[in-house]
Amino acid sequence: MSTHHSSMPYRRPSRQQSRQMSVDPHNELNVEKNHYIGIDVGTGSARACIMNEKGDIIGLASENIGLWQPETGWYEQSTTNIWRCICTSIQRAVTQANIDPNTVRGIGFDATCSLAVFHTDTDEPVSVTGPKFNNADGNDRNVILWLDHRPVEETKKINATDHNLLRYVGGQMSIEMEIPKVLWLKNNMPKELFDKCKFYDLADALTHMATGSETRSFCSVVCKQGYVPVGVDGSVKGWQEDFLTEIGLEDLCEDNFKRMGGVNGVNGTYLTAGELIGTLSEKAADDMGLVPGIAIGSGVIDAYAGWIGTVGAKVHLRGDSISSANPRNHVTQAFTRLAAVAGTSTCHLAMSEKPVFVNGVWGPYRDALIPGYWVGEGGQSATGELLKHVVETHPAFQEAMSVAESFNANIYDYLNEHLNEMMEKQNAPAISYLGRHFFFYGDLFGNRSPVADPDMRGSCIGLSSDKSIDGLALHYYGTMEFIALQTHQIVSAMNSAGHVLSSIFMSGSQCQNPVLMSLIANACNMPVLIPRYVHAAVVHGAAMLGAKAASTDPKDGTSQPLWEIMDKMSKPGRAVYPDKDDAERKLLAAKYEVFLKQCHEQKVYREKIDAVVQGWER
Repeated sequence: MSTHHSSMPYRRPSRQQSRQMSVDPHNELNVEKNHYIGIDVGTGSARACIMNEKGDIIGLASENIGLWQPETGWYEQSTTNIWRCICTSIQRAVTQANIDPNTVRGIGFDATCSLAVFHTDTDEPVSVTGPKFNNADGNDRNVILWLDHRPVEETKKINATDHNLLRYVGGQMSIEMEIPKVLWLKNNMPKELFDKCKFYDLADALTHMATGSETRSFCSVVCKQGYVPVGVDGSVKGWQEDFLTEIGLEDLCEDNFKRMGGVNGVNGTYLTAGELIGTLSEKAADDMGLVPGIAIGSGVIDAYAGWIGTVGAKVHLRGDSISSANPRNHVTQAFTRLAAVAGTSTCHLAMSEKPVFVNGVWGPYRDALIPGYWVGEGGQSATGELLKHVVETHPAFQEAMSVAESFNANIYDYLNEHLNEMMEKQNAPAISYLGRHFFFYGDLFGNRSPVADPDMRGSCIGLSSDKSIDGLALHYYGTMEFIALQTHQIVSAMNSAGHVLSSIFMSGSQCQNPVLMSLIANACNMPVLIPRYVHAAVVHGAAMLGAKAASTDPKDGTSQPLWEIMDKMSKPGRAVYPDKDDAERKLLAAKYEVFLKQCHEQKVYREKIDAVVQGWER
């Protein structure tokens, strides 16, 4: 790795200068001694990044995780397999960065919000595969993945309680959350085995494997396990005994909820993002190729690491800036910034000083990221997956792929270029003008926010018989426009309820699509910030958790505030602003009215038909 700045002319130092440089700790050429590791466990892979004390990613590696589907709708993983992938990724990233393992000061974890199950006596994985739930055949699959849909009846039972805690998960508990999965295990496991199970969110399972500690993260238990922080709505212990008893999980209330993590300050400990859980054990250090004693920070759900890795970006935003030239280092800036973590689906995270209740938005969650502050979590069920589906099911897909490959381009870049060519041929003022009479509503996979209706589907007005690449490009454009208009719908719902969002901080592969980013900026009439580490914003955020843990004062246990870590280690980003010419914004505003009608009228149509066919089913 080069140590001199490329913008400066390089001059060979004299011997005297060399000696001075080698002993001066403030000299820029001195080798850095502090590094932090971020671990991101996604649905398909585990990633490790090495971050230096300036916040630069200097090493990055990933390993694919095993995924098992024993039945339709079931998705299982193994913490043993995940751990092996983590350790391999760390070793490769350390080698790539060419650092001394002794310089690693802190490690932070994020993971999908999946349920991990271990045995209370042996601390070994407990198989979640029914009906045998038997580890004897080598099945150590002890993780029920977030997208597993086996607990359908359990989710219905939970939401039928209408318990007050449901207010804090968007009005109803999602099948993606973890209490429905625990209840399914209770209903299907032999009682003697279930009674010996302890339960973790996956991020907490990983910090447990790293340290041996039973400490849990507020992010995990508050966002996905029905934990209501003490003092919120009269909550005394965090876990709600009456709720767990009503749904049939009274077993978990025993010993002050010990199998879920206990009661904070009594027989358990709960921490906010990055607070020091403990240090890396000898066994874990040996597995990772690191040294024992490295600080381990409290983990978070993967999308929340995306918030950490994006909203502190140093970029000059008109009216609300945090830049190298004008650092206004205060956490209140986060309240105006929506973090959109965009991949297969998109997760929208917004922080607020006080609780904000929004229909179709999970939360508000207190203490999930920064003590005393609240987070709302909205989302689009499918964005990257929707684009993929629409493009790949069009008759011209194979032809377009062949052309794209001949130019060594991916399909989306090629279609963006094709739209530009269509615009020139038709002498259109903008790409959006091409799709002015095409109205696509894309909830093909149901709606998470703000309608919160899994039965929502798609609709289209303006279909033609065009099977050409032009027709494919138009459908592709309409899908991007839908994603942008629905983002506007989510932002509007959040701001109407009390949020004060004025900018969108994106991360994920969709950031590389300039047409989509411009559409979102114009549809929402606010700047969209694209981070430097487009593909690594989440694992970058995880590394910042490690930096926070490493900043802990051994005397009093205090650590540097997370926002200060983010401000220090975030990199400058690039802003995409709404077009100054408001013609496209007027067009998108008009199409938004149609979008809302398509959204509302679908529900009206379904209700009308359901009333007619009632009692007709065989």
